[in-house]
Amino acid sequence: MEAQVRIGANRRFILRNALLVYGDGSGAFATLHEVRGEKEGAPYLGPGQSLTTAFLHLLARGLGVRMAPEILPENVLARTPDLIVWWTRAQYRCMFFGGGSDEAGKLNGRTYPHPALVFKIWGRDLYVRALAADARPSAETRLMTAPYWNTDSRACVCQGSMRVPEEVSAQSIAGWEAAFFASEFTHPSGAVRLTSHPGGFAVLWSSLADCKGPFPTEFLVDAKQTLREFIEGDEER
Repeated sequence: MEAQVRIGANRRFILRNALLVYGDGSGAFATLHEVRGEKEGAPYLGPGQSLTTAFLHLLARGLGVRMAPEILPENVLARTPDLIVWWTRAQYRCMFFGGGSDEAGKLNGRTYPHPALVFKIWGRDLYVRALAADARPSAETRLMTAPYWNTDSRACVCQGSMRVPEEVSAQSIAGWEAAFFASEFTHPSGAVRLTSHPGGFAVLWSSLADCKGPFPTEFLVDAKQTLREFIEGDEER
């Protein structure tokens, strides 16, 4: 028996092992089986073995799922092969507003104070929350809703006109931040309350245009989520 896969002209892959995944709807486990068989017969699976960490690392490397070692800057809060989370201090930034309304036109291209922020990249999706204090958050720090259009209730950013970096790494986070603020904020995303300011979103940002003071964090809305929950949320999908 010979079982093989050919990819291209110079690589020859032979079937060596099979993984069987068992589940009951609430949990799952997997076993590793050697593929056996005589040359002229049909292949069959040998007895199952428990998976080892070493095998999973080998499998991940073979599939190209490998994260190169990185020197992490101090603003990085969490890093796995699937995501990176970092925070930025409160600062002044230029913002661009689109959508064709008079309201957006009055706000477009001006400089505003911003609260401290927490960004997350999961896969190629970008998420953003705000911080009430201009300090590095801990796992149990309660996060606030980021007061920006194009951001939904899960903090996921509609990337629209954003021109994001090709890679996701500690070295690329400045590029992701820059892409977020260089894009146009055009619309609210769903039924999310962006600010508690009595005049609403437009009045808040109008009052802050070219302002020299700090962002008024008393107008931030509680996102009802801790930093830990923000980091772990999408891993449960």
